[in-house]
Amino acid sequence: MSRGRGRTRLPPAVLAVRGAAGALAVAGLAHTLWHGLHEPGLALAFGVLITVGELARWGALPGEREPAPLGAAGALAYALLGRSGGEPTSHGALQVIAVLVAAQLVAAVPHVARGSGPTADQVARRIIIVSFAAVCFQPLHNSGRSAVWFGDGPYFALFLLVLLVLTALCDAVLGALLLRSGTRFPYGPLLRDELRALLGIGSAVCATGAVMALGVSVAGLWALPVLCVPLLLTQVSFRRFVAVRTTYRQTITSLARSTEIAGYTPHGHARRVAMLCTAVGRELGLSGAELTVLEYAALMHDIGQLSLVDPVPDGATAPLPAAEQRRIALLGGAVVRQTGVDTEIAVVVERQADPYREQPLPARIVRAVNAYDDLCGEGLSGPLDALEQLRLGTGHDYQPEVVESLARVLARGGLTPVLPG
Repeated sequence: MSRGRGRTRLPPAVLAVRGAAGALAVAGLAHTLWHGLHEPGLALAFGVLITVGELARWGALPGEREPAPLGAAGALAYALLGRSGGEPTSHGALQVIAVLVAAQLVAAVPHVARGSGPTADQVARRIIIVSFAAVCFQPLHNSGRSAVWFGDGPYFALFLLVLLVLTALCDAVLGALLLRSGTRFPYGPLLRDELRALLGIGSAVCATGAVMALGVSVAGLWALPVLCVPLLLTQVSFRRFVAVRTTYRQTITSLARSTEIAGYTPHGHARRVAMLCTAVGRELGLSGAELTVLEYAALMHDIGQLSLVDPVPDGATAPLPAAEQRRIALLGGAVVRQTGVDTEIAVVVERQADPYREQPLPARIVRAVNAYDDLCGEGLSGPLDALEQLRLGTGHDYQPEVVESLARVLARGGLTPVLPG
């Protein structure tokens, strides 16, 4: 990214998303201020619900994909609301946007005071997705066409289901686009991860939003508190899951640092290898679960050196004979198995020194990236020479596709002007 006037220039896709969200927010607020609120009680109730949901971001842990599911479900329910207690509603798509924006602004005050809260991209994404659902539903409802076309029976439920699927797909496409702009990883794997995430908290948000809209249409606003409970319980359970996963990762990181503390490997080696391995894994299209296994294996790839009587010079295993590399890898796999860590991680650690044609893809990545970091620390003139050494070993030791993916990752990161191999 280039810099101008001391600020980082945002990618065009991010600017377009934020600009579209800003335009929708201004249009919704201006229209509502000019024409006034329709059904103020409904607007206030859903505004409070969205605000409470956004305030629930307090205590969000790293890795939490949707820290405010109640706010998302409440906004989606208001966008799909056509009746309240059996009586037709008359609010339109622009009022839905205005209520969402106002609720987010109110909820942002304590978050900003605390120095946390949603990012601009998260807010823009929420506005666009809710606007999409409201624009697809409200004009059809207010014009009476939805009643004529679908009625109030199963066809209307099917219409809502199709609309929810389209909204979820739009959210996945937009989320992958924003991640692609920020990380420059390939779009396909990012979109696949976003689509897979829809089966988890995403499906819960969409289902709760639709059920809220249908419940309020029959029972009125009394349905909201009752229908919020399942999603709140889901959020609490997910928070506990993320907390356990965070503790698990911290344990693995501590184990990985044991080789550095004992003086077997250079400081930061495991962390650098893990970061590069994750980037290369994304480049090669690994899924989220596969990337987690790869990251943990990369962090622990040198743990077998703790079993050595004589430390390897500078902790660099790449220059060692193949038999010695294999012995250290098997020792590391045995140590990992004794720690109770996932067996998949142990397999990657113990197979990292095999010929690449016999390795699973994560082990191929760990071997190539570890060798790159070892060679960069051996006094070579720079990353280009290290990559050249890897390319010379692609006949037996390193998979060519992995090496070239590593070169592309390094080139995007600005670490070296890598030339095509």
